[in-house]
Amino acid sequence: MSFNIGLSGLRAATKDLNVTGNNIANAGTAGFKQSRAEFSDVYAASVLGTGKNQQGSGVLLSNVSQLFNQGNINYTQNALDLAINGNGFFQVSNNGAISYSRAGYFGTDSEGFIVDNFGYNLQGYSINQNGDLQNGTISNLQIQTSSQDPKPTSKIDQSFNLNSTNDVPVNTPFDPADPQSYNSSTSTNIYDSQGNAHSLTQYFVKVAPDLTAVPPEPNLNTWDMSILIDGVAPGDPTSTTPLTSRLTFNSAGKLQGANTVDLSAWVPASLIGTPPVMTPNGADANAGGVTLDMRNATQFANAFAVNAVAQDGYTTGELAGIEINDSGKIFARYTNGQSKVQGQVILADFANVQGLIPVGKTQWVQSLASGEPVRNPGTTGTLGAIQAGALEDSNVELSDQLVNLIVAQRNYQANAKTIETESAITQTIINLR
Repeated sequence: MSFNIGLSGLRAATKDLNVTGNNIANAGTAGFKQSRAEFSDVYAASVLGTGKNQQGSGVLLSNVSQLFNQGNINYTQNALDLAINGNGFFQVSNNGAISYSRAGYFGTDSEGFIVDNFGYNLQGYSINQNGDLQNGTISNLQIQTSSQDPKPTSKIDQSFNLNSTNDVPVNTPFDPADPQSYNSSTSTNIYDSQGNAHSLTQYFVKVAPDLTAVPPEPNLNTWDMSILIDGVAPGDPTSTTPLTSRLTFNSAGKLQGANTVDLSAWVPASLIGTPPVMTPNGADANAGGVTLDMRNATQFANAFAVNAVAQDGYTTGELAGIEINDSGKIFARYTNGQSKVQGQVILADFANVQGLIPVGKTQWVQSLASGEPVRNPGTTGTLGAIQAGALEDSNVELSDQLVNLIVAQRNYQANAKTIETESAITQTIINLR
């Protein structure tokens, strides 16, 4: 019996050395989770059951458990390197075979699909043909590398202040070429259906009071705003007569009455021919019209200033880069300054992560013991945050593993000594006469 006890101890120590050696070998493997050999004692059973004076039959490897504690986050220069700070696993697909990983080595293949370093597809929520995120529909994530189509301007939001202390311009009538015929001006780029940029210029002229009115109007709260696009009338490229709107402010300096201007008649034009003449360029304005919204305009005793301006059009753009936020949303950045959602990485978690089966390549598959995966975006519930441009290091602590090597080696030597002693005793018995 002592031989079997010593032999079981040798086997246990060997398995402990194997587990420890595997941990040390993967100390530099991103996303690796260390394992721990767990042993239990063995007692022989008899017909009447075990007695209180049982001496034991050796040791048995009861389990090799995985320790899923967090590894260090190591930042890299690759935007598609991903790390999970907290709970969860990336879900990848190998032609439909699903596995789970903490190693975030990701890139793109020839078709723009996001894949790991083994060619497995990263999965998440994709987008439909309209660019809308399909929440709840899990598929292979793909980066659209095509150019972004231009968008014609449909709305311009503008906030500005006109100086209430300004005098009426010296020269009349208004002439855009004569700065003495207007008080202030500002320009904004707008876009047609082909992505061509056009300069919309506004000229502000303070209107003289109507002293012939009964009673006379001594206050100066009225302005004329004249609009030219590329120096010509918005509705007629052959005319330089501006589109004019009257702006009226109350005594508190707030804009009264209509606070929007309809530019739906705009005909996009450009200089064509020799000599160049402003001619329609074949593009269209936004089909739903173009509106200039000035509801936040004011007239205070302060210098003219445009406080804010925004318009929703843009020219065509080429893919400039990829950004991923902590919830896994993938944004494509374009050269026109726009960004677009390309999908969202999802994470999977399990009721019993110890039940996952390691299959190599720093990946696990689910089992009956692990339970079904719960899939959600990062930062949802108990799931961790996704760190872009980073990798999670192995959670192996080398100093601990080296100590474990010493302990396993000592155990191996001690069990070998047990066998050696039993052999010596047996030899003594054999030599009795």
